[in-house]
Amino acid sequence: MRGATRVTWAVASATAIALVAGGCGGGNDSGGGSGVVRASWGDPQNPLEPANTNEVQGGKVLDMAFRGLKRYNPETGAAEDAMAESIETDDQQNFTVTLKEGWTFNDGTPVTAESFVDAWNYGALLTNNQVNSYFFQFIEGYDEVHPAEEDADPTAETMSGLKVVDDLTFTVALTEKFSLWPETLGYNAYAPLPKVFFDDHDAWLRKPVGNGPYQVDSYTRGQSMKLVRYDDYAGEDKANNEGVELKVYTDNNTAYTDLQAGNLDVIDDVPASQVRNAERDLDGRYINQPAGIIQTLSFPLYQDDWKGADAAKVRRGISMAINREEITDKIFADTRTPATDLTSPVLGEAGGYKEGLCGDACEYDPEEAKKLIEDGGGLPGGRITLSSNVDTGSHRQWMDAVCNSINNVMGSNRACTVDPVSTFAEYRKRITGDQMRGMFRAGWQMDYPLIQNFLQPLYYTDASSNDTGYSSPRFDRLVDEANAADEESEAIEKFQQAQEVLFEDLPALPLWYQNGSAGYSDRVDNVTLNPFSVPVYTDIEVK
Repeated sequence: MRGATRVTWAVASATAIALVAGGCGGGNDSGGGSGVVRASWGDPQNPLEPANTNEVQGGKVLDMAFRGLKRYNPETGAAEDAMAESIETDDQQNFTVTLKEGWTFNDGTPVTAESFVDAWNYGALLTNNQVNSYFFQFIEGYDEVHPAEEDADPTAETMSGLKVVDDLTFTVALTEKFSLWPETLGYNAYAPLPKVFFDDHDAWLRKPVGNGPYQVDSYTRGQSMKLVRYDDYAGEDKANNEGVELKVYTDNNTAYTDLQAGNLDVIDDVPASQVRNAERDLDGRYINQPAGIIQTLSFPLYQDDWKGADAAKVRRGISMAINREEITDKIFADTRTPATDLTSPVLGEAGGYKEGLCGDACEYDPEEAKKLIEDGGGLPGGRITLSSNVDTGSHRQWMDAVCNSINNVMGSNRACTVDPVSTFAEYRKRITGDQMRGMFRAGWQMDYPLIQNFLQPLYYTDASSNDTGYSSPRFDRLVDEANAADEESEAIEKFQQAQEVLFEDLPALPLWYQNGSAGYSDRVDNVTLNPFSVPVYTDIEVK
């Protein structure tokens, strides 16, 4: 999930040190099990508004605190009805959504059709500066609430394609056919919002109110967030514990040490330096499984140095200078697989994954790599930097390895240098502020298991997670045709053609597919990871 943004924070209070929520939902046995799960975490970039969160750490909280129309099966990834009783259409463009009865927000107010329509209109409106506004672009009237022209003002505050029919029914009119649209509705941007969100936004930010199996109890930035079980939760996936304490770590090695010492119950990012020993260290309490995650290197195409055909040659040369096989073997010990496309094998061939689509550009070829870089005019300024946050993901180790690989090809130990950023939040601020000069990490964890999600949000012109500034009319046209296709097989073929355009331009370089790796203490049972590599917190039981 979640790579990008190009907005500022919506309100000043979002940067407050502490966010305190009242009204605990835990403390009895109604949810099954007892005790609080202690898990590792990192501070989210933005406030916990569903339409303003598109990165992994904030997404973990939203997955616990909200439920939308759909939910992705924690084993298969398939989109299943959550709050939706039905989503019906006769033409793949006009949909009638009917909600299940009995759902409430954490403050006891009912979740209604208006809760969804108001939330979606808020998320789409340009002046609300929501990073996920792009996800509403298919709804009629989006262009009026979120005009594409620079410096243009909205001519409406609500989308004409949304209509409330009654308390449990609303209709959605799309601008074009989108047969897979219902499958996207498990993404958090489509979550409902209570009236308090609109009546007193600042108060809601201090005391978030959702409709999920947990509710936020407290948050101290840089330290921890505590969530407690919501006992009146109407969904089937009720919490089997009393709550989850998410502890902030700026070094996953420290988190691993705390796990071994019994100060932590779950980590979902085992350090690369420990993966070879984790099975033994944790007495079998170690998980290593494929996940819908890909790591890439992106380029700031908004900088003059990276524009044009010559720069594209340089990018291709850099890609061929990276020894993916050696890096994944020596550093990651079977928890990464060299990538040959921009999606994930988790999708399967039926879902759009196509092995080898990257072709020669993803194969290590030192001689051709150096030739391409030189033919393209050389590295900008004679050298490049590689940047990432280093508080999670063992990023420093692999960045050093990537730069060493490039340096070996170029015959200089200064051709590529690492530019580390201490925290994820600061790193994201630099990216969303268009402050990058050289290569930067742009990992993507799928929001929903569709090939469209690996391509459109990241590379479509002005898309919500388009960190590179890439724009291609050919790519955009193929994506539009894919979304309008009547048959899923036709849509997948169009998306694969669009991906071929990306491999001609290379705004980003595939590095490797990432497994989900986790460890847990002997204090907890039933720890699993979903296809997004996130612990299924509701299933965890405390002994």
